[in-house]
Amino acid sequence: MSDNSVRGDGLFSPAAYAREDESADDAFYVVPRRVVHIDDGAIDALGRLYTEVLPTGGRLLDLMSSWRTHLPLGFPAEVVGLGMNADEMSDNPQLARVVVHDVNRDPRLPFGDAEFDGATCAVSVQYVLHPLRLFREVRRVLRPGAPFVVSFSNRCFPTKAVAVWLNSTDEQHLTLVRAYFESAGGFEDVKDVDRSPRGYGDPLYAVWARAGSV
Repeated sequence: MSDNSVRGDGLFSPAAYAREDESADDAFYVVPRRVVHIDDGAIDALGRLYTEVLPTGGRLLDLMSSWRTHLPLGFPAEVVGLGMNADEMSDNPQLARVVVHDVNRDPRLPFGDAEFDGATCAVSVQYVLHPLRLFREVRRVLRPGAPFVVSFSNRCFPTKAVAVWLNSTDEQHLTLVRAYFESAGGFEDVKDVDRSPRGYGDPLYAVWARAGSV
């Protein structure tokens, strides 16, 4: 399902979603990488944003998950992690359930309709080959009114990031992710923010919206 002819889902040409390393993603991620991809200041900024936007006491989907979700410690929610490496996710103390799934191979999420009260995708959207299909799937598995928070910084694995991301500025990344929400449809009240900590360190940007009524 990752054929070049459908990359980008028509938002841009398939060439915009080319990558330097076109090898299978499951081979690239087979080795656990127990590292955080943003520094402590950006992690704190993301945690504060999650506290503001995500509901408590519900069921959350951590999309493209790993060994850390960046939710504040003790955040009251049942979190389901969907990612590429079971070993990494098994070390994530905030995950109640782990699902191994490659969204670039198959954008359809292995969940039923309206299963989640919120969703997150932290510092991973730059690797997505089929953004509109994936965002539509996230909308499908969210209950009406549930938020989907997509965050990113200026770091990435450059050989696996898509060309349109590598060739864009941080400000353009905000515009790009906003376009994913708006072009996918089914989301309301799209917001984009720069939550970068003051001073030195990693920047932190986010775009989020709420699932509309079906």
